[in-house]
Amino acid sequence: MTTNHLLRRDIPPLNVLSDEEFENLKHNYHSCKVMRNEVLYHEGDNADSVMLLVEGKVKVYKEGIGQREQIVKLAKANDFIGYRAVMAGEKHSASAQALEDCTVIKIPKDVMFNGIKNNFRLAHYIIKSLAVELSFSRYRSVTLAQKQIRGRLAESLLVLRDKYGYSKGNTLNVNLTREDMANLSNMTTSNAIRTLSNFVNENIIEVHGREINIINEPALERISQLG
Repeated sequence: MTTNHLLRRDIPPLNVLSDEEFENLKHNYHSCKVMRNEVLYHEGDNADSVMLLVEGKVKVYKEGIGQREQIVKLAKANDFIGYRAVMAGEKHSASAQALEDCTVIKIPKDVMFNGIKNNFRLAHYIIKSLAVELSFSRYRSVTLAQKQIRGRLAESLLVLRDKYGYSKGNTLNVNLTREDMANLSNMTTSNAIRTLSNFVNENIIEVHGREINIINEPALERISQLG
């Protein structure tokens, strides 16, 4: 559903655009509301625009054997989505789905390429974002392969903390299903449920439905470090 959601000049990286570039963008974009669980793009789709998440949270995932998902990226407000495929001139190598209601700005790839060509600060922002994502992906691929179940789930909870922060007290500011927790941690849903219950019994976290409170961060960090 398309909406007339206005561009905000204070949204990174729009804040690095010149007045002329910003005016050009205002005439060459559209924004849309994406409902919770709605798919923004599927693996194999053509990448014809860069998406900037203005509001909400998104998961990027790949489907493996038996259609089992592996979450490879989490996005929040001011994050780009699907831009790697645009930069590489490839089809999307993963799918993106809204974890909650979102507002997304879609910028045509020719507009983005023109901005990168003429604005060093924008180019630097894109390169830095890609570099940070690559570093994180490499780190996660190693830890998910080497850590035991407890270490993987502990790390995933810390990833959620670092990405989304807390909404109140020590409650994670994101509500994932148990299946998503498992797909983020490279384990079965039953193992994710069992390990979460163990953390509750050890007074490391509290669970209220999909809400998770981290009540002993040092213990969680220690489990993640030990693997």
